[in-house]
Amino acid sequence: MATVYIPTMLLPVTGGIRQTQVDAGNVRQLINGLEEQFPGIRDRLLENNQVRPNLAVSIDGEVARMGLLEKVGESSEVHFVPAISGG
Repeated sequence: MATVYIPTMLLPVTGGIRQTQVDAGNVRQLINGLEEQFPGIRDRLLENNQVRPNLAVSIDGEVARMGLLEKVGESSEVHFVPAISGG
């Protein structure tokens, strides 16, 4: 199962839980698994059926480029990171 680290901004949805385990083969399945554990979290992660533009998904230290189709391994570590914009 992948280990998912919950960002501070989503702790109210998880009741303060900072990390959880999800059985998933890709980011879409992972978010669906999170939704089963924490109803309402999907709406905070997705917009128009895509990862919200203000979030980045990091899998094993690499930013996911394929969005919801990005593969997640059994022992992957997944972080949802607020995207940093600059100028």
